[in-house]
Amino acid sequence: MIVAENIHKYYGDVEVLKGVNLHIKKGEIVAIVGPSGAGKTTLLQILGTLDQPKKQTEFKLNVNQTSLKNLSDKQLSEFRNKHIGFIFQFHQLLPEFTALENVCIPAFIAKKSKKEAENEAKKILDFLGLSHRLQHKPNELSGGEQQRVAVARALINNPNVILADEPSGNLDSESAKNLHELFFKLRDEFGQTFVLVTHNEELASMADRKLIMIDGKII
Repeated sequence: MIVAENIHKYYGDVEVLKGVNLHIKKGEIVAIVGPSGAGKTTLLQILGTLDQPKKQTEFKLNVNQTSLKNLSDKQLSEFRNKHIGFIFQFHQLLPEFTALENVCIPAFIAKKSKKEAENEAKKILDFLGLSHRLQHKPNELSGGEQQRVAVARALINNPNVILADEPSGNLDSESAKNLHELFFKLRDEFGQTFVLVTHNEELASMADRKLIMIDGKII
């Protein structure tokens, strides 16, 4: 599902990623752990095409058998919308829109009709136990509910992989536990692939594999 080889990244003179190699299979849940500043979020952003590795090195970056190395910004944006879902520590929901509308946004960007997008969003929100919250805005939802809406938004275009950066870092312990269990339910029922950056040891220990990053490398 994901093949990344010899990934380097610099910010100014600081080398943040030092030749990272990573292979992730379809349906796998992989947790990336390590101290702050190790390069975990930078790696996740490169895997998700939100950032790019150092171009002057020989590297490989394939997602779902598609090489991302030479795609234009427009092609990367289209690929990201269709094939990659994102979940962040802070849900990043738009406050002026309802839960249903927030979930539909990536589908609208993918040029799906309003009816098709809303039908799919309702199915996902129902699966996540939020069918009674469709018309509620983010400030009317609990933290756990907001994050489940963010999960639904990540799922709306049926992506090949979901990348999550500290997805439970802003939740209480009970909501975090429910979110972690949800990831495995999604994997078991829909074959979703997850790459999770986390400081939560409970979540990391549940994953199929735990990768440790230190000083820009996976050890």
